[in-house]
Amino acid sequence: MTADPLTVVVADPNLAPLRTEFETALPHGTAVHWPDPRHNEAVEAAIADADVLVSGRCTAAMAAAATRLRLVHAAGAGTDNIDIPALAPGTQVANTFHHENAIAEYTVSATILMRRGFLRQHTALRREAHWDTPAHDPRAPWAQDLTAATVGFVGFGHIGARCWRLFQAFGARGIAVTRSGDVDAAAHGLLWTGTVKDLDTLLESSDAVVVSLPLTAHTTGLIGAAELSRMRPDAILVNVGRGPVVDEDALYQALSDRIIGGAAIDVWYRYPADGHTATPGKHPFDTLDNVLMTPHSSGLTRQTFIHRTADITANIRRLATGEPLHNVVAVAP
Repeated sequence: MTADPLTVVVADPNLAPLRTEFETALPHGTAVHWPDPRHNEAVEAAIADADVLVSGRCTAAMAAAATRLRLVHAAGAGTDNIDIPALAPGTQVANTFHHENAIAEYTVSATILMRRGFLRQHTALRREAHWDTPAHDPRAPWAQDLTAATVGFVGFGHIGARCWRLFQAFGARGIAVTRSGDVDAAAHGLLWTGTVKDLDTLLESSDAVVVSLPLTAHTTGLIGAAELSRMRPDAILVNVGRGPVVDEDALYQALSDRIIGGAAIDVWYRYPADGHTATPGKHPFDTLDNVLMTPHSSGLTRQTFIHRTADITANIRRLATGEPLHNVVAVAP
């Protein structure tokens, strides 16, 4: 007996450029709808008879509108905007990754940009025709390359591990702390690993600190004023995890007062509620010359979403044939 064709609703704007590839990979006969994700009413209407919702967002209202939903599939790692208790019992929630390569490229390039002073030199040359280099201005500081750097990882999952592989290629040294403390230092070529209880030691020892922890009740505000004060005055902080893991007030103050050398911030404290415009925090980070600001774009490359499309469509094919799904993170109670 052949199962009825599935109805799939895609409400993630990042997949729209790959619409042809996405639909081609689905089982024959699958009905696919692409409502505008910005219009809640359009999404709710589309999912009324859907079997699958592809989106990192599913509100209680959206869940109530879905009468036969069997799978909510995020087109990324985050499922915190999916109201799992509101879903019908048995609805599966899955995610996908493949952003680690892009995030690793961002992390290494941002570290080099900040550590070598390229951001400062760019501004000086462009705005003032000032050659901010010791070859022309003896007051300019000498930069240091990554062979002289110790990189400290706060979190060492698939993102941290991939970042470290690239840093290794430049000759850097690495250390890491995680919540569980179960990372094998020797296996990864790290100098040492520990738990978050060793965070102070890591901060004191690092020239660059890479934050890639998820946001939980235990990690919110993990790095505050006391922790930032333990960093070296020329150290760089790179946050590619979640903004509130680093306390906003403390970070702004540390950057303003030059307690730390600088920061590359890709994850923020405020996001656009609608459209593409929003101040990313309550403090004017944009006025600081020791900050690289990017709009949560470190993992956003075409290659990332090509791989995610393959994961999602493969799971939809499994759903159609009754096979167990991959990357299931929750099942609605």
